[in-house]
Amino acid sequence: QVQLVESGGGLVQPGGSLRLSCVVSGSRFSIGDMGWYRQAPGKQRELVATITNRGSTNYADSVKGRFTISRDNAKNTAFLQMNSLKPEDTAAYYCNIKLVTFGIPSYWGQGTQVTVSS
Repeated sequence: QVQLVESGGGLVQPGGSLRLSCVVSGSRFSIGDMGWYRQAPGKQRELVATITNRGSTNYADSVKGRFTISRDNAKNTAFLQMNSLKPEDTAAYYCNIKLVTFGIPSYWGQGTQVTVSS
């Protein structure tokens, strides 16, 4: 059974940094795209950043220049380095993966809370 476990969330002051991690286990297939999404209270889940298995990245305009997505394929782990955090970055952050197999199944983690507040 595929499992995604996120960690690294917490409370940080505006301008601070956090690094999120997402460890994937239980997959018989290679991991294709990995991504981070976030959902603030009362809002829809939105894309933050994605990275392909070849390292190509894509970012939401709101986080460009502040967030960096990366991955360690040997450890089936994705990271999200978040710098210059703003109160509007406050949300639950979710990891998502797509497997390289028929149907391209997608899996989600349970989420980790990021709160940016003074």
